Amino acid sequence: MKYVSWTICLLGFLLYEGTCVKVKYDSDQVLKVTPQTPQQVQYLQELSVQWRLDLWKPDIMQDIYPGVEAHIRVQSVYVQKMKENLVQQHIPFKIMIEDVQKLIDRSSVSLQSTGPISLENYEYTIYHPMNEIYEWMDLIKDKYNDVVTTHLLGHTYEEKPIYYFKMGWPSKESKKVVFLDCGIHAREWIAVAYCQWFMKEILARQQSDRLIKKLLRQVDFYVIPVLNIDGYVYTWTTERLWRKNRSPQNNGTCFGVDLNRNFEARWCTVGADADCESYVFCGPSAASELETKGVVKLFEEVKSNMLMYLSVHNYGRYILLPYGYTTNQSANHNEMETAANKAIEKMKEEHNNEYIVGSTSLILYSTSGTSGDWAADNNVTFSYTYELRDDGEFGFELPPDQIQPTCEETFTSMLALFEYLDEKYLEPLDDLDGSAAAIGSLWLNTLVSISVCVFYALTW
Repeated sequence: MKYVSWTICLLGFLLYEGTCVKVKYDSDQVLKVTPQTPQQVQYLQELSVQWRLDLWKPDIMQDIYPGVEAHIRVQSVYVQKMKENLVQQHIPFKIMIEDVQKLIDRSSVSLQSTGPISLENYEYTIYHPMNEIYEWMDLIKDKYNDVVTTHLLGHTYEEKPIYYFKMGWPSKESKKVVFLDCGIHAREWIAVAYCQWFMKEILARQQSDRLIKKLLRQVDFYVIPVLNIDGYVYTWTTERLWRKNRSPQNNGTCFGVDLNRNFEARWCTVGADADCESYVFCGPSAASELETKGVVKLFEEVKSNMLMYLSVHNYGRYILLPYGYTTNQSANHNEMETAANKAIEKMKEEHNNEYIVGSTSLILYSTSGTSGDWAADNNVTFSYTYELRDDGEFGFELPPDQIQPTCEETFTSMLALFEYLDEKYLEPLDDLDGSAAAIGSLWLNTLVSISVCVFYALTW
């Protein structure tokens, strides 16, 4: 069954002039539906099961509640019937996205036809396919080899290598660790774009920004630009709204595990599904997937020094704190909330975009098996999950013209988190700019001059 998807793609290549057969979403619509009563909720849940509707918010039908809006992608064949049913049941709804395919067409822009890629011409304000991201990673590694190294996390089911960056100045001293994962969910392209932006900004500012200079001296950043590589490639070649990885399940009758339901954080208890056809299938067991195993292995190697874990997703505009599987708060919830509130204040100054801070289960929905909760369970002091733009207008099809403002505001917020780490957890470095050495040299020269003058005065 490993070769089924390759065979389909090859048939597409032969039949459709060199391109894989792609799932089309022409006239699919995303509806904002707000049931008002338990009976309406039950009816909506039944429809979700019957038509296998794609829930964009919340992730699972059990988290649909009275008075809370649900964002639902409805296939074109069901759109009219869906609207009629909602009207008949007196369930309020609005059209959020008129035609999903049109949004997809706006976002699927590539640099593949423009010639060789270089860091000088690499465009951070469009979405890139995986082959270009691999090339970009090589360029980053080569140009910044004094501060960046590339390492193999592991391989996917389809035998694609998963690489991560280790970024920080070499040191004989023990360093803190900040861990950043992006691209767990295949269709969340803005998360992948942000990880590239993050690397670009840190490296561009490493000599001019005092905070970043200090961070690179005392912190090693571990950055995974794309964790779910098989799924991400599949969104480019075949099915743009694919969410999971591509491992075969149930003897090949279905494919993919939701990697952000596959970690050992009350695995598959709430907000996940044991049905392999589900968008939130948790897998046959905790950490069953090669991608998850790779993260766990690396985490174990560095967890004694890990200070912060950041997981980047979209959409919703949240900075989420643990936990999703319980309403109980983490031991240092108040401190995490304080730092996150400072981050969203800075974020709003950038583009006046308001994010919400809070525990996942309280402000979003219940979920288990997430990387952020797993990190918190393993005593990482700060564990945040970012849900980037937007909150419904574009959903997972965030247009390229929103990449830059999204990345700018997100990076600004992360800098605010790092400032908090600097104030509370990093050692002072008075000579960061060489100023202490310069002042010391000045005083030494002054003392020598005074001594010489005194000597001559006494000997005369």
